[in-house]
Amino acid sequence: QVQFVESGGGWVQPGGSLRLSCLASGFTFSRYTMRWYRQAPGKERELIASVGDVVIPYTSYVDSVKGRFTITRDNAKNTVYLQMNSLKPEDSAVYYCNRAPESDDWGPGTQVTVSS
Repeated sequence: QVQFVESGGGWVQPGGSLRLSCLASGFTFSRYTMRWYRQAPGKERELIASVGDVVIPYTSYVDSVKGRFTITRDNAKNTVYLQMNSLKPEDSAVYYCNRAPESDDWGPGTQVTVSS
């Protein structure tokens, strides 16, 4: 069974940093592109960052996080990370990871709150 467990969220002041982790299981992790998403209250879930698989490594970001967020992966640990710097209040959301093609089995997410 495919599973994702996100962690690392919390409260941070504007300009601060957080590092999110997502432990994946139930599939061959290294063979899948991995993605981070976020969902703010009243909004749809949004894809914000992708990192390619072991064959085609690449990274991509939505414009709103470019230059501030960095996605990385550790295939030995089945874990994908999201380093978030220069956080803004509009980054507040529940953050999720998933693979591509997307699994229907979403994890619980991790809450990020950016406020003063």
